[in-house]
Amino acid sequence: MDVFALFANRVSAALAALYPEVPADALARFVVEPPRDPGHGDLSSNAAMVVSKPLGRSPRDIAAALAEHFSADPDVASVEVAGPGFLNFRIANRLWLEVLRAVGREGAAFGRSDVGKGERVNVEYVSANPTGPMHVGHTRGAVFGDTLASLMAYSGYAVTREYYINDAGSQVDTLARSTLLRYREALGESIEIPPGLYPGDYLVPVGEALKREFGDSLAGRPEDEVLPLVKERVLAAMMELIKSDLAKLNIHHDVFFSERQLHGQGGDIDLTLKWLRDKGMIYEGRLEPPKGKTPEDWEDREQTLFRATDWGDDVDRPLIKSDGSYTYFAADIAYHRNKYLRGFKHMINVLGADHSGYVKRLQAAVKAISGGEAEVDVRICQLVRLMKGGEPFKMSKRSGDLVTVADVVEEVGADATRFMLLFRRNDAAMDFDFALVKEQTRDNPVFYVQYAHARTCSVFRVAERELPGLDTSPAALQAADLDRLATAAEFELVRAVAQWPRTVAAAAVAHEPHRIAFYLYELAAAFHGFWAKGKEDVSLRFVNGDDPTLTLARLALVDAVRQVIVNGLSILGVSAPDELS
Repeated sequence: MDVFALFANRVSAALAALYPEVPADALARFVVEPPRDPGHGDLSSNAAMVVSKPLGRSPRDIAAALAEHFSADPDVASVEVAGPGFLNFRIANRLWLEVLRAVGREGAAFGRSDVGKGERVNVEYVSANPTGPMHVGHTRGAVFGDTLASLMAYSGYAVTREYYINDAGSQVDTLARSTLLRYREALGESIEIPPGLYPGDYLVPVGEALKREFGDSLAGRPEDEVLPLVKERVLAAMMELIKSDLAKLNIHHDVFFSERQLHGQGGDIDLTLKWLRDKGMIYEGRLEPPKGKTPEDWEDREQTLFRATDWGDDVDRPLIKSDGSYTYFAADIAYHRNKYLRGFKHMINVLGADHSGYVKRLQAAVKAISGGEAEVDVRICQLVRLMKGGEPFKMSKRSGDLVTVADVVEEVGADATRFMLLFRRNDAAMDFDFALVKEQTRDNPVFYVQYAHARTCSVFRVAERELPGLDTSPAALQAADLDRLATAAEFELVRAVAQWPRTVAAAAVAHEPHRIAFYLYELAAAFHGFWAKGKEDVSLRFVNGDDPTLTLARLALVDAVRQVIVNGLSILGVSAPDELS
C-alpha cells in the first residue's frame, strides 16, 4: 500500500472530474511527495501548478478547488493551499493505521510493485578480466550491480544478471604464459617470473592441475601448440575462482557471456559491422587530432569510423586498428547489438571509474544498433579507499599485491561489506573504514540497522515474558485494535514505515540502490528514537503488562518495522539477525 501513489491517483481523478479538458500528459507529470518541511503536512503536491498552463487558469484557484474537493475525503484530516499553488495534506489516522494492516497482510510483499511492468532489463556488472581473483576494486561495482538487479526485480522488472568475460584480449595470452611457468614449477623447475607476466600465487594450483592432467608431456613443446590447451584450462579455473569470490558476497549471475564468441570469421563483430555498413553508419575517413592530450587510440590515418556523432557522441569512433584487428569499441557495439537481438531494450552497465569516458560512446552505439528503440544507462562506481581509524589501511594480502574480495570479507564479513559499499552514491568516491564497520554505534550504519531489527525481535521476547498468555501470532497482530495507537511518537513511526513503498519504487526507476540503505538507516533511527522515549516515559513502552490490548497494537507496529527492515535488507543482500552479540 503506497499512500503517495494512492493520493496521486485521487488527485488525478479529482482534476479530471473538476476539469474534463485537462490533458492526459499533464496528469502524468505532477508528483505527490513528502513536503520539505514536515510542519507543512504529510503529503504535498504540485498538481495545480503543473496543469495550470494547459488549463489557462490560476494555480492557486485550481489548488483551492482541489482543497474543497478533498475536504470531504474521510482519509484527509486537513488540506491547505500554500505558496504559488502547492496542495498540502494531513492524513487522517485511519489511513496510517491501514498501512500497518497492509504490512501485516502482505509481509515480504509489502513494497513490491509492478512499476517495471515486466519490462526485460539486462544488468551487466563485475565483468572483470579473468586473469586472477576478484580484487577490492571490483567489489563496489559487484555489490552495486547485484543490489540494483535485486531492487529492479522487486519492483516488477524481468531482470537478467550478466557477466561479460573479457577473454579475447592479449591479457589472456599473458595469463596462459604465466600459467605455463607455474606448470614448469610444478614439474620441479626453478622459475623466475619476468616483468609483464602475472606473479600471483593463485596460478600455482592451475600449474599443478596441468601436471596432473598432462604429466610432463607439455614440456619442450612449441608454445603455439600448448598455449590453446593452457588457455582453456586457466580461463575455466579463473572463472571458477571469480565465481567463488563473488559467492562470498552472495553474488550470482544468470549469464556469463564470452567475448570470444564475438570474434572470428562470421562472428558478431563481422555481422554487426556489415549491418552498420548497410545502414550507412560506417565510413572511411580521417579523425581530427583531439584538443589537449592525444589519446592512445588516436591515429593520424585513413580508417574505418562509426558515425557516433549522429547518435550523440562527441566524435566518430574507430572500429579497426592499423594492424587490421578490431578495436575494443567494435566489440562493444557487437556485444550490445547481441543484447538487443536477445530482446533487451533496457540495458544497464555498471563500470569502474576508469570507464567514465565510455558513457557517451556506449549510449550512441545502443541508439544506433536499435534505431533509437533501446537505451543503456551506464552507472560509474567511483574508487574505494581502504581505511582504518581514519588512516590508510594496508592489509596483508593473499594474492601478490592485490587486496581481494576474500581478504575484505574475511576481515569484516559479507553484511558489512555490502551495506557499507551501498551507503553512499555510486558516483561518489568513498572511504571504507575497517574500524568503523566493527563499531557498535550509530556511526556504523550496518550495525545500527541490524540492531534495530534485533531490538524488534527482543520486544516480542519481552512480551512473551511479561504477558505469557498473550497471543502474538500474525493473525492476532492483524486483528489488533490499532485505534489504541494515538500518540504522536507512534504515528511518527507509522509514517516512517509508510515511506517504504514509495522509496523502493523511486529507487528502482532511478537505478539508485543507495536510497534503500539511506531509508533503512532513517527507519532504524525512528525506531531507536521511540525506544529511547519509552525509557524516559513508561507510558510509551512497547510492552505494558497492565494493558494487553495496547501492547498488542504496539506489537503490530513493531512487527511492521521489523518486516520493512527485513524487506529492505533482503534487497541489499544483507542478513537480519534476531540477536546481535
